[in-house]
Amino acid sequence: MLGIALLLIALAVGVAAGLLLSRIGRSGSPERAADPTPSKPIEGGRKIDTEDERGGKSGLKGLGRKSLDSLRVGVVVLDGEDQPVLVNPAARAMGLLRSGGAPGTIAAHPILRTLAGQVRRTGVRREVELDLPRGRAGSASAPLGLHLRAVALNSTHVAVEAADVTESHRLARVRRDFVANVSHELKTPIGALQLLAEALLDATELPETPPEERSEDLIAARRFAERIHHESARMGRLVNELLELTRLQGAEPLPTPEPVALDWVIAEVVDRTRTTSSAKNIEVVYTGPKGATVWGSDSQVATAVTNLVENAIAYSGEDTRVALTMRQDEDWIEIDVTDQGIGIAPHDVDRIFERFYRADQARSRSTGGTGLGLAIVKHIATNHGGRVAVSSTLGGGSTFTLRLPARPPESPLPLPAAIEIESGAAGLPSA
Repeated sequence: MLGIALLLIALAVGVAAGLLLSRIGRSGSPERAADPTPSKPIEGGRKIDTEDERGGKSGLKGLGRKSLDSLRVGVVVLDGEDQPVLVNPAARAMGLLRSGGAPGTIAAHPILRTLAGQVRRTGVRREVELDLPRGRAGSASAPLGLHLRAVALNSTHVAVEAADVTESHRLARVRRDFVANVSHELKTPIGALQLLAEALLDATELPETPPEERSEDLIAARRFAERIHHESARMGRLVNELLELTRLQGAEPLPTPEPVALDWVIAEVVDRTRTTSSAKNIEVVYTGPKGATVWGSDSQVATAVTNLVENAIAYSGEDTRVALTMRQDEDWIEIDVTDQGIGIAPHDVDRIFERFYRADQARSRSTGGTGLGLAIVKHIATNHGGRVAVSSTLGGGSTFTLRLPARPPESPLPLPAAIEIESGAAGLPSA
């Protein structure tokens, strides 16, 4: 019996030793086999490393820094004292850093510091697009176009993102210059053509005789002269409106906002449109308060309202009425121009303010429109910080609403002139 017991004990010890050796062979060491730490998760056949290869948990931080350095947009983070604490290589290449007051120090460009101050003061994100000179003053290099966006990260730190828009600015300048130059060159021959058309009209004036006694050649010449005069006048309006639109799009600096008396604007609009409204027996009436004032350019405001009224007259039938109505509050003044015309189809409402877009091509040809009047109104409203909208029913008339500021704009901190930008400034240590 004792021998059988010893045999069973030896058999149990052998089985236990075999299981232990098998486990050690699979795991590599008994310590690792006993390690309770779970293996790293696997997704799509690849392990997701949550720690850096050197140890610690700085892997994600290093990945974020590498991602920031790989961006094509420049990023600068300023602290509460406007000192740059994080800068990526793109920002250095754009010249957003310059030498500080002391040797070996780095400072952010004054424009970045100004934007950061405005964001801290107002708590609102700030965006601005501008051209910065490159290199030393008087350099022949094209300016660097930047779109800057400043956002508060906390109560002190502000991140400024800079996107290079030099090429788009260059293309916009080329387009504006081309339109302006061509328009200026066309003004002279078109003016001569109009004078010649008027002379031809005088020369082909029909005699006071019965129609059957008039020469067919004279009648045809008269008809052609009237057509030439009409088309030359239309070309003249097109050139003038192209020049006006070019100026509004930035070819010339905007005038300083000044108080504009709307009583004068309404009187000017009625006077400008008197001839066209009388030709169709259309009554232009005004309803609203007296003595209202908006802030902006008096000539541009008058042009915008005139274009809306002329558009209403052109697309209204005879013996109708165009109504101007004004509403105001502490911040805004709204001017409604309502007609009894043909209206606008729903699919045309969203595109009615595009350049050269016409909802009714046949009607535009008969009225001699250029397709630029409403685009000019939109640019004037945008330049004044307002907007223009339309509500219309096909066959039931339209109402255009021009919204303009009734108080002077807030004066933000001025952006300093960027004369020198050092793109070769020393770098900053990685954050």
